[in-house]
Amino acid sequence: MELVDGENNLPYRVLIIAEAANPEWTSVPLIGWKLSRALAKIADVHLITQIRNREAIVRSGEMDLKDFSCIDNERVAASLYKLSEMLRGGGGKGWTTVQALSSVAYYSFEWQVWREFKERLVSREFDLVHRITPLSPTSPSIIAKKLAKHKIPFLIGPLNGGTPWPKYFVDRQHAEAEWLSHIRYLYKLMPGYRQTRQYSDAIIVGSRFTEADMPDWARAKCIYIPENGVDARLLNFERSEVKGLPLEGGFVGRLVPYKGADILLEACAGRLRSGHLVLHIVGDGPQKGYLEEMAERLGVKDRVHFHGWVSHEGVLERLRHFDFLALPSVREFGGGVVVESMALGVAPIVADYGGPSELVDDETGIRVPFQDKVSLVEGFRCVIEQIIQTPNILNKLGKAAREHVRRDLTWDAKARQIAAVYETVLSRGVSERTCREVSVSLP
Repeated sequence: MELVDGENNLPYRVLIIAEAANPEWTSVPLIGWKLSRALAKIADVHLITQIRNREAIVRSGEMDLKDFSCIDNERVAASLYKLSEMLRGGGGKGWTTVQALSSVAYYSFEWQVWREFKERLVSREFDLVHRITPLSPTSPSIIAKKLAKHKIPFLIGPLNGGTPWPKYFVDRQHAEAEWLSHIRYLYKLMPGYRQTRQYSDAIIVGSRFTEADMPDWARAKCIYIPENGVDARLLNFERSEVKGLPLEGGFVGRLVPYKGADILLEACAGRLRSGHLVLHIVGDGPQKGYLEEMAERLGVKDRVHFHGWVSHEGVLERLRHFDFLALPSVREFGGGVVVESMALGVAPIVADYGGPSELVDDETGIRVPFQDKVSLVEGFRCVIEQIIQTPNILNKLGKAAREHVRRDLTWDAKARQIAAVYETVLSRGVSERTCREVSVSLP
């Protein structure tokens, strides 16, 4: 499917489904909110979201009440959420368990969407329906087939998730209580799995793994657009160029096993002791006490600054003062902080696996290949040595990273890319939603 530039034929009338869309939260709810707002600049959008997001949307002052609707399925969703909290194995753990039960709850959400919007859809009040969230591929859409019956175009995505745990990090997988991930593939047996893919006109995928995990017959309708983005205003700020040592390195994220802050600390220890590096760890979590003890044991306590939990705006302010961002996470789906650091001209150093490695290339950052913990520690240690010997490389990488974000990774840029998908779907009239697929690529 060759995409067509649709800017001359806007606005489209789009019904956006974003169960999670909240301007005051982070992660998936923030993606749902930011992307839906960016699309509202280039299309006539009506947003459907879950009732829990209503007050935050009203407080934002960015939407008229007539432009969004809230679905109240709390009777089901709240009960299953409480059950997931009991089963997940502790706060911040067992995300696969949480996602599994939220996918079950999502059936009730879409059922109510169809009940409340069927007449408006059938009367052609909207040109197409776009489901943004849930992002997880494990959440089927029960309205896909219903929309197909009435020849209403349906798009889904960005879908992202399920990146397998690396083979030699089983200990961290178990520390995260990710027992259910061993049988995650069973989600393909959920009611609506096949129909969601069969009756979608286009499937936006947020990662190459998600694309590869699609059935062969559905892969051709997939379009790769990374899930994370940034506000264009972030490009107005830029870190100062590196002028000398010591370098200021940063880690941003939850302090949990899979994020690998301990791996970074071990890799940096030598240069921290030599005075060539200062490390900032921004975030909180169950590993914080362990990391503080580790810093003392390695003799680098005075060179490592633990900032604890920081608001999103505070994170951006701190990022501006880093010379590089280091993220040795061994199982990262998206990597929002990587995009934010790139927008500020802060070169990212990431583990070569999952979402961050797809956002970074050899021109915009450094990817560290690895097999196990030892090779990941050594890989980061070698990169740290390299940039300390040639710190100007960070200026070159940071500048290229900013341009990449400016071109492709702002929310407005993503909205334009998605508008091209809208235009193609509407101009081609793809309404049969059979297995007759054609290739899809972005310009």
